[in-house]
Amino acid sequence: MKVLLVNGSPRERGNTARALKEVADALKAEGIESEIAWIGVKPVRGCVACGQCKQKSLGRCAFDDDVANRIAEKLPEADGIVLGSPTYYGQPSGALLAIWQRICFSAGAHIKEKPAACVAVCRRGGSTAAFQCMNMPFEMLNAPLATSQYWNVAFGRAEGECAADEEGMQTMRTLARNMAWLIKNLRGPNSVPPSSQEQWRPTSFIR
Repeated sequence: MKVLLVNGSPRERGNTARALKEVADALKAEGIESEIAWIGVKPVRGCVACGQCKQKSLGRCAFDDDVANRIAEKLPEADGIVLGSPTYYGQPSGALLAIWQRICFSAGAHIKEKPAACVAVCRRGGSTAAFQCMNMPFEMLNAPLATSQYWNVAFGRAEGECAADEEGMQTMRTLARNMAWLIKNLRGPNSVPPSSQEQWRPTSFIR
């Protein structure tokens, strides 16, 4: 069993990484392997709605010159997913949003029905809005959200400072234990997969 954690911060060892490490360590204590994938600092593309990933059934983004497909390639072997991001203007990092939107659209089949969670880090405020924004794609992909004792938020400004946020770190550990519980029950011998989904009936409000 394995969980993929995505560090959506341009700082590889910043507070987002520290919060995700707390999750990873708690998962390890539950017998679950994890991997942290960093989005890096190189330029990334936003989705241009070309539709090639769907029209050609690529299962990956048509643009292959940034980290998006490298992260998507790790999804098939992941039993759970955790997104982490700093809070910029009340939102997740723009690079993470650009990458994750393309992954959800082109490789969403590898996200569906897998336990998922998000972690937002901030200096002071805006984290709950960023947290909610990151959660929304998972809800559209039938991915059960792993909960915690509070919103998955940690506070810190200087590198690694969020480790001093005792409640934040406890929230990360609780999240990890809840995700481990979900994964183990979903993969257990008595688990029952969701019934087949109804055919999608897209409804536009403009006639």
